[in-house]
This record gives sequence, C-alpha cells and structure tokens, in this order.
Amino acid sequence: MNREILKLAIPNIISNISVPLLSSVDTALMGQLSALHIGAVGVGSMIFNFIYWNFGFLRMGTTGITAQNYGQQSDSAIILTLGRALFIAILLAISIMLLQVPFGEMSFYLMNLSEGQLPLVETYFYIRIWAAPATLALYGFMGWYFGMQNAIYPLILTIVINVVNIICSLIFIKYFGWEVEGVAYGTVIAQYVGLFLAIGLFFYKYRYLLPHLSQKALLKWEELRQFLSINSDIFIRTFCLTFAFGFFYSQSSVGGAKLLAVNVILLQFLNWMSYGVDGFAFATESLVGRYVGAKQQEKLNKAIRLSFIWAIGLAGLYSLLYGGFGITLVGVFSSQAEIITATKPYLFWMVLFPILSTPCYIWDGIFIGLTASRSMRDSMIISLIIYLIVHYFLKDDFGNHGLWSALLIFMMVRGGVQWWVYRRRQLGIIQA
Repeated sequence: MNREILKLAIPNIISNISVPLLSSVDTALMGQLSALHIGAVGVGSMIFNFIYWNFGFLRMGTTGITAQNYGQQSDSAIILTLGRALFIAILLAISIMLLQVPFGEMSFYLMNLSEGQLPLVETYFYIRIWAAPATLALYGFMGWYFGMQNAIYPLILTIVINVVNIICSLIFIKYFGWEVEGVAYGTVIAQYVGLFLAIGLFFYKYRYLLPHLSQKALLKWEELRQFLSINSDIFIRTFCLTFAFGFFYSQSSVGGAKLLAVNVILLQFLNWMSYGVDGFAFATESLVGRYVGAKQQEKLNKAIRLSFIWAIGLAGLYSLLYGGFGITLVGVFSSQAEIITATKPYLFWMVLFPILSTPCYIWDGIFIGLTASRSMRDSMIISLIIYLIVHYFLKDDFGNHGLWSALLIFMMVRGGVQWWVYRRRQLGIIQA
C-alpha cells in the first residue's frame, strides 16, 4: 500500500510544486519592480483562482467518478466521464468569455483596489482571460488521468505548462520590457501548449477507448444529471473556499500596498506547502475511488490511514524549512528591505500552518474519492461561517495577526468537521 501511495503521490508532489513555482517566479519578477506590481499580480492571480477554482469540480468530480469506474473496469463509463467533463468545460469557457467584462468589473470592485493598482490588474485580467477554454479543458483531462491511476501524465503536463510559462514570462519582461502584460501572456500561451499536449497524450495511450464514446450515451440525461449533481456540490464547496481566500486578499488590500505585498509573499509559502501535501491528497482520491469501485474495504481503510501518516510527515518538513530559512525565502520574492522587514513578524504563522492545516487536504481527497460531495459541501459551509465569525471578533484588536489567525482556524475547523461528518455518516463503509 505504501508503494501504491508513493507511486501516485511522488509524481503529484513534483507536478504540484511546479505550480506555486510559477506563481513564485511571477511574484519574484514583479518584486524587482515595486510593491504595487507584486500586489497587482497577486490580486490578479487571486481573481482567476476565484473563477477557476470554482470550476475545480471538473477535476475533482472527474477524478472520483473515473476512479470508481476504473475499479469497476467499465471502459464505456470511463470514456463517457471524460467526454462529459470536456463538454461541460467547453460550455463554461464560452460563458466566461461572454461575461468577462461583468466578471472583471465585479472582481475589481470586491478586491478593494487602489487607484494605482486598478490599471495593472485590469491589464492582467483582460489578457489572461483568453486562457479560459484551455484551462478548463485541462481540468477535465487532469482529473481523468488521476482517476485512471495515471500520475505521470499530469506530471508531464504540469511541468511543461509551467516551464513554458516561466520562459515566456522571462522573455516578455526582460527582453520586451513588458510588466504585468508579460506574465499574463506567458500564462495564456502555456495553457494552450498544455491542452494540445494533453490531447496528444490521450491519443497516444487511450485511443482504444474511443469506440465506446457516442453522442447519445454522452448526453444521456440520467448519467449527466448524476455528474452535474456531484459537481454542483463540489462547486458550492469550492466557491466557499475561494471566497475565504478572496476575503483574505480583500482584507489585505485594505491595509495598503505594503501589507498586501507581505501577505502575497507569505501566501506563496502556503502554496508551496499545500501543493506538496496535495500530492498525497490526489493519491488518496485515486486510491479511495478505486477501492470503493472494487468494493475492497480493507484496502480502503489502509489507504486512508497511511495517506494521513505520509502527509503529516511531509508537513513537518515544511514547518522545519520555514522555521529555519523563512527570512531567506522571503528575500527570494522581494529585494525591497522594507517589505522583508515588514514580513518578519508574521513568519511564525508559516511554521504553524503546515502541521495544523494538513488534515483538511487529506479529508478532501477522501471525500472526493468517495464522491461524498454533499458531505464535503456541508463541511465547508460550516467552516466558512466560523472563519468569518472569528475574523469579525479578532480584526480590531489583532490586525493582520487576527487575519492570519482566522485563516488558520478555518483550515483546522475544516479538518475537524470533515472527520466528524465522516464518522457520523459512516462514509467509509462500503455498501455490499
């Protein structure tokens, strides 16, 4: 079982870590310009996270359903799940492109942007929005590959996408003299390169499934309704999660450009941690779905237990890294002495977050593999309400420390509530 977990987790960890690496490179490039540029790219990225993460069900829902189909060894169900995911991705991408102006204007308003930040964020947003079709389609492909117990293809895709993105951003900024435009265009180009590669990899290994794909079966309402039902619950859950982080950015913006830059940099630390730990969460999704589909209770229990052990162990390494080299890592993101100095009082939060927040990531993986989307949704709603209440009572007396406290409590409550729901609803019991 340890080999099964590591076979899936290690490629996931490597590919996941390359995601915040891209964000970190963008932050570092902007950090050589000004705090205003750091904040603009940070806020712009958060806006897209808010949009795209809400459609993360295209990956998560597809993984859980595909993994269960894989356990049942149903080729027709496997390929139809991918077809439905891509069909919905296309419809959503068209909607986003048509509604880009209302999306953008509402986002700019909600993020409490200053007059100096607004033009930079607008430029970034209206360029990067053109990556929407590729981004959403890639969610479908990624989730499907994970469900097929194939962690290598997502690794290849993620590394290629991020390498292309970094190279393009560096060229556009260093040689063309572009600023936020360079980062945005780099992202657009990289997403389409990734989509074409994902299609090519599918035809290379899985084209034998195509005879099982038909338009009539793809649009069969009962199966499509079940797919949409699971994904609508995940959508609500993810909306709550992105709202929590969007709220964090919004409150950071209220504190001014310097405080926003500080929190954007520290959130890079959390990105590195979360994407690393998510490697084990993704492995958990794949294995839990597979063993539920195959009705193997003992293997299911063992996979869940060992996934927690591996994830907590990795989280401990992150805490040690941030505790020992935190200030050095801050210097990677900004060369401005005032920002480095302003970050120091908050570095201890980076030591606490990995250990205390890791359980909620693994519980997410378990719930996705079980396709227990309604329970996942309910847990997140409860956690968000507690997060907002805690922030309300801490904001006046503790300032930015209160904001970080509320975020940490939010992550801890997520894990605690998920554990309680899992036990109370007996979600881990496979029905004969």
